[in-house]
Amino acid sequence: MTKRAESKYKINRRLGVNLWGRAKSPVAKREYGPGQHGQRRKQKPTDFGVQLMAKQKLKGYYGNIGEKQFRKYYEEAVRRKGDTSENLIELLERRLDAVVYRMKFAMTPFGARQFINHGHVTVNGKRVNIPSYLVRDEDVIEVKEKSKQLVVVLDAAQSGERDVPEYIEVDHRQMKGRFLRAPKLSDVPYPVQMEPNLVVEFYSR
Repeated sequence: MTKRAESKYKINRRLGVNLWGRAKSPVAKREYGPGQHGQRRKQKPTDFGVQLMAKQKLKGYYGNIGEKQFRKYYEEAVRRKGDTSENLIELLERRLDAVVYRMKFAMTPFGARQFINHGHVTVNGKRVNIPSYLVRDEDVIEVKEKSKQLVVVLDAAQSGERDVPEYIEVDHRQMKGRFLRAPKLSDVPYPVQMEPNLVVEFYSR
């Protein structure tokens, strides 16, 4: 297990939110930050602090993406036509690990990343083991035949914690789905409020 996966619930406590909307999140019991100084009174954040928090939430939600890679998504979002914050969300939602998570083939973004790394997923019939691979409209994502009866896959597919969004279609009997279109921010079922506009402000300072 990676260090990023081990510390996923520390992200929740540090940010003070149940980032993935999971019942087992420690935020439900301890609303203060991790560590021996976690219960100190919180000061009102500065504008910079608010922007930084928005960035950390978005990075953390998608499996705690590294800063270098996340900044590349921002730069690509700026380069594209249209609203930069909407472009950023589209790029993140096109990540293969995000799509596998949305299709409920894995319980968490961290689990989706590991699942792809281990070669359990195909895109248009070809094995892809790169979690950051960007899925295109109408791409077909499928769990490999030998992996369809894995307990982790069946448990994720049957979980009632979240629903499959409208920009994705999936057949859990075949463990196969299709990425229909790029979502808008309002389409994405985040359990907490995401503010990509503040992320754009953070990087454009």
